[in-house]
Amino acid sequence: MSVQNKHFLNTPESLVLDSLRGLCAINSDLILDEKNKSEDPFIGCLPVTQQIPAVYLGSHDQSLVALLCGGGSGHEPAHAGFVGAVCGSVFASPNASQVRRGIDLVDNDKGTVIIVKNYTGDVLNFGLAKEQYAALHPDKAEKVKFIIVGDDVAVGKTQGSIVGRRGLAGTVLVYKIAGALANRGGSLDDVYNIAQWVASNVGTIGVGLDHCHVPGTAAASSHLQDSEIEIGMGIHNESGNRRLAPNPPLKDLIPHLLDLLTSTSDPERSFLPFEGQNGKDEVVVLVNNLGGISELELGAIAGEVHRALTTRGVTVQRILSGTFMTSLNMPGFSISLLLLPSQGATSAPTHSFLLSLLDAQPNAPGWKWSSHAVPHAQPTLAQPASHVTQSSSEAPLKVANTESFKASIKGACEALIAAESEITRMDTIAGDGDCGLTLKAGAEAVLKKISEGKINGEDLGGSIITVAQVAEEAMGGTSGALYSIFFSALAQGLHSHTTASASVTPESWSRALSSALAKLYTYTRARPPSRTLVDPLAAFIETLAKSSGNDPKAAVSAAAAAAEHTRVLEAKAGRSVYVEGDRLREEKVADPGAWGVKTILESLL
Repeated sequence: MSVQNKHFLNTPESLVLDSLRGLCAINSDLILDEKNKSEDPFIGCLPVTQQIPAVYLGSHDQSLVALLCGGGSGHEPAHAGFVGAVCGSVFASPNASQVRRGIDLVDNDKGTVIIVKNYTGDVLNFGLAKEQYAALHPDKAEKVKFIIVGDDVAVGKTQGSIVGRRGLAGTVLVYKIAGALANRGGSLDDVYNIAQWVASNVGTIGVGLDHCHVPGTAAASSHLQDSEIEIGMGIHNESGNRRLAPNPPLKDLIPHLLDLLTSTSDPERSFLPFEGQNGKDEVVVLVNNLGGISELELGAIAGEVHRALTTRGVTVQRILSGTFMTSLNMPGFSISLLLLPSQGATSAPTHSFLLSLLDAQPNAPGWKWSSHAVPHAQPTLAQPASHVTQSSSEAPLKVANTESFKASIKGACEALIAAESEITRMDTIAGDGDCGLTLKAGAEAVLKKISEGKINGEDLGGSIITVAQVAEEAMGGTSGALYSIFFSALAQGLHSHTTASASVTPESWSRALSSALAKLYTYTRARPPSRTLVDPLAAFIETLAKSSGNDPKAAVSAAAAAAEHTRVLEAKAGRSVYVEGDRLREEKVADPGAWGVKTILESLL
C-alpha cells in the first residue's frame, strides 16, 4: 500500500497562508493577521523571521470571553475553523511571541481561555506566551486561563506517566461547549471550568489504514502491509500502539476500539468513569474523519459505533459525524466519547446544560450539522413498497396460447443464463465486466416470477409490467433501467393498439414495439449505430414494422446482424465509450449489451 504523495497547492511553503485566505473568503467575519513578525522584547528586539498567521473574529463582542487555540497546521478544519487560532507550519507549533500576538488580537474586557492539545511544542509555546503576556500586562495576568486537552486513550498510563495523553479530536468538543457558554455571556471562570470539565471527561481513539504525507517532503512508502491497519495512530504521523491484520470488518473493529474507550478494568486505560453495562452511562459521540476517509465509509462507521454502544447499554444522547480534526490526508478515523455526568452528580455541570451548549448553533465554518436530538436505537424504516399492479376497468389482454408464451420466455431466460460467461468476457474487455451477471440476475428473477404464476399470459399487460419490475429491481444499473423503461412502454403500447375484445395481432405487437422504442429514445441518446443494445433492438423493431409484424424471422436476423456489426463499430454511448477504441477493434469483441438482446430475440421467437 502506498501513501498518497500528491497534493493540490501553489507551493508547500505558501499552503498554510493560502488555506487561511480561503477560510476568510468562506467566512467574511474573520480577520487574518498575515504578517505576524512583531518585534519581541523577550528575544532582544530581533524580528521573528517565520511568518505565522493568526485568524480571529473581527466583530468579537468585547464583553464576551474569547477562546484562543492553535498549534501546527494540517489538522483543518481545526483549529481556525472553530475559534481564534495561531497557526504554525504543518505539524509545527508557532513560537511564543507569535502566540502572544494572538492573545493581543483577541484582547477583551472579560478575559481569554487558551486551549491547546497536549503536545510538548504547543504546551511550551502557548504556555510561555501566557506567562510573557502576564509579565507585560500585570493588570491582566488573571484574565488569561490555560487548558491542556489530552484525550487519547491509546497511550497507556505507564507510558504517558510524564508526558500525558495526546490531544486529539475530543478537543473540538471542548471548543464547542466552552465557546457556546462564552457566547452566552458566561464569566471567565465559568467558561474555564466547563472547558476543564469537558477536557477531563472525553476520550478518543484513532485508527488508520496508513500514515499521511506532509506536502514538500519526500515521497513516502507505507510501513503497513496491504491487509494491516494501525490502532492508536497520532495526528502528527506518530505510529500507533498496535496493528491488526487482516483488516477486520467494522462490526469487529468498532467494539475493539470501544473497549479501549470504556474499559474500567484495564489498569493502563480506565480514563473515564464508565459504570459498565447497566444502562446508566450516557455519552456524546464524535466520529471524526482523519482526512482521507470517504463520506460513504464515515456513515457506515457512525452507524456501527451507534449500534455497538447501544448493544452495550450505553445511551447515545448525540452523535456527530464529519471532518473535525484531521491529519492532512490520513486514511483513518477517530471516535471520541464525552461521558455525560450521571444523574444527581453535584460537582459537574448538569446533563441538560451540557447538551444545550452542544446544540447551540455556532457561526463557525468548521462545525458540522447535527440533529440536536437523541438518535433512534434503530433507523426508522419506511413501509415496504407494494408492487405496482395494472389498474384498468378493461379486461386484461390475453395471449392465444399461454403455455407457448411461457415457454418462449423461459427459453430466452435460459439462453441468457447459458450465455453469461461469454457476455461477461465481452464486457471485461468492452465495459466494466458486470453485464453478463446483470442479465443472468434478471433472467433468474423472471424465471422465478413464472414459477410463482405472476407471468402467465392470462394477463399480457400485467406479465410485461412484471418483467419491467424485475429489470428494475433484480438487474439495476443502466441496463436494468433501459429494459424496465422499454417493457413498461411496451405494456402501454399494447393497450393503446389493442382492444380488450380483440386478440393481440402481429401488427399490434409491431406497433407496440415501435412506440416502446420511441419512448426509450426519450431517455437515452443512443441511436444506431452506437455500439449499444439499442442497435439490435432498433434493427428488430424497424424490420418487423416493414412487414406489419408478419415476418419475425427477418427481424431476428436483422437484430443478429446488428449485434455482430458492433464488433467493428466505434462506441458512441455506453461504457465502451471510455475504452480505447483501437483495442475494441483489435479484439473484435461485440458489445455485450447488444449480444444480450440478440440472445433474447433468437431464443424468444
